[in-house]
Formats: sequence, structure tokens, C-alpha cells
Amino acid sequence: MLLPAVLDIFLWLGPRLSVDGLISPILTIIFNQARVSVTSSADLKQFAQIQTAFSDGVARFNLLSLLGKLQIFPIGVSSLLAKTMPVETPFGSQQVVEVSSSPVVIGLAFLLIVAGWVIGGLYFRWVSGTTLGDVQREMGISSLRAIVQTLILSAVWMIGLMMFFIPLTLVLAVLMMLNPALASGALFVMLILSFWLIVPLFFTPHGIFVRRQNAFYSIFTSLRMARFTLPTSGLFVVCVLLLSTGLNYLWSVPPDNSWMKLVGIGGHAFITTALLAASFVYYRDMNVWLQTVFERLQQKQSMPTQQV
Repeated sequence: MLLPAVLDIFLWLGPRLSVDGLISPILTIIFNQARVSVTSSADLKQFAQIQTAFSDGVARFNLLSLLGKLQIFPIGVSSLLAKTMPVETPFGSQQVVEVSSSPVVIGLAFLLIVAGWVIGGLYFRWVSGTTLGDVQREMGISSLRAIVQTLILSAVWMIGLMMFFIPLTLVLAVLMMLNPALASGALFVMLILSFWLIVPLFFTPHGIFVRRQNAFYSIFTSLRMARFTLPTSGLFVVCVLLLSTGLNYLWSVPPDNSWMKLVGIGGHAFITTALLAASFVYYRDMNVWLQTVFERLQQKQSMPTQQV
């Protein structure tokens, strides 16, 4: 619980590494070129709203938020303020440090993401050891192995996401040029189908910390568990996502310039850590149950052979 809270307090009261000066001119050029094809007043209004949303997001973006868990990666420290990215504090506006060099931004982004993976691996190791008791702490994974396997799993995820999203982006771009409604329909269908991937992939890191598996075998174990327990595992994942997402709206209610924000930060840290601990317990118990079922099936299959 302490690590997510410390990270959020740092993102709240610490400096903000801004890339607004580097990204905003590029966005302006892109939107100016895209505006040429927009003719109707309704489309112009919607276009202006989209442009404003992008500009505000870039202006608020804090490069240090990459230390928090990115939603596309399985391991990391969950952060409330990495998503909301506040610009005000009880002491006034955040101190802004402008980063205007592309190589520096790329280098910092890489280092911060890797640092987030390392911290996340240690955080997952601590939560699993604390949750599963003394046996897990004695026989659990070492800090070095946790970091190495976390980096391997995260790198595999990054490669897989690139192989998936690059063709998907190209297909959606072609459909958008042909018919925007067709592209929207295709995106909606893909989002529905992606839910069937969330459940098998949700438990991919758990084998590393619960059963001391390597990254690749942990992925295989997660897929096998989801195959035999999809209804119950799917319900568990949905409950976790609904609780964490829904309560995030509650934790975000206090204004950024109020000390009441600490209540939201503490509540978010407690709930996310509790949900992570619950997922480790569920993973352990479900794999014990599966192992028992498989052993009984093997015994039943071997009984006729022994009688003969």
C-alpha cells in the first residue's frame, strides 16, 4: 500500500516534466492539415473539441507518470495521478520542467518505463509474499529473479503489442478513409473480442511470483488456467476491473489543490493493493484445485489398466 501512495504523492507535489513545447507544434501541423477536409459546421465543432482535448492532454502530461503502471503492461505500481495528471497542488501550480529535445524525451521515457517495471516487479513480489504467508516468503522468488523475469515478460508484451497494434492501426486507417462508420463498427467489434483476451492475459505475471516460474511458462500457465476456469476467472477479472475503475472516480473527487486529495490517494493505494493480493490468492487456490482435478482424472484413467 505504501509504494502506490508514495508514487502518487510524488506525482502530485513533485515537478512536472512537460513535453508540451515539443509535441504541441507537431499536433498543430497535423490538425491544420486535417481541418482542410472538414466542411460542415457540426463536424468543425466536433473537430475543435477533439483538438482541444488533445492539446489539454499534452499540456497536462507529466513524463514522470511513466513510472506508474501503464494499462498495456501487466506489471507495475498502480497510480491514480498518473491517469489524472494534476497541475495544481495545495502550494500552488506545479513546478514545470520543460523537456524540448526529442532524444532526451525518448531516453527519459525509456528509462522511466524500465524503472517502472523494476519497481513494479519488487512491488508484486512484496504483495505476493505478504499475502501468501511465511511459506511464500521462505520459498518465494528472489528480488533479482523477480526483476529479471519482470523485464522479460514486459519486453515480450511490448513486442506482442507492436505486432498486434501496428496492423490493426493500418486496417482502421484504411477503413476510416473508406467509411468512418465502418471503422467505428470494426473498432467496437474488436473491443468486444478483446475481452476474451483480457482474462487469459490477466494472470500472466502471477506464476512468476506465486510459483517461481519463468516469464514464458507463467504465460502458458495463465492461458491453461483461463481455458479450464473461464467463467469463474472471467467473473473475478470483471469484478476487479469494475471495482478499481469505479472507485477511481471516487478517489478523483477531491480537487488537486486540496489536502483532501490525500484521502483519495490513500484509498486508491489500499484498494489496488487489496485487489492485487486477492488476485494472488485466487491464482494460487485455482491452480491447486486444477492440480487436484488433473490428478484425479489421471487416477481414473489408470485404474482400468491396473485391473487388467
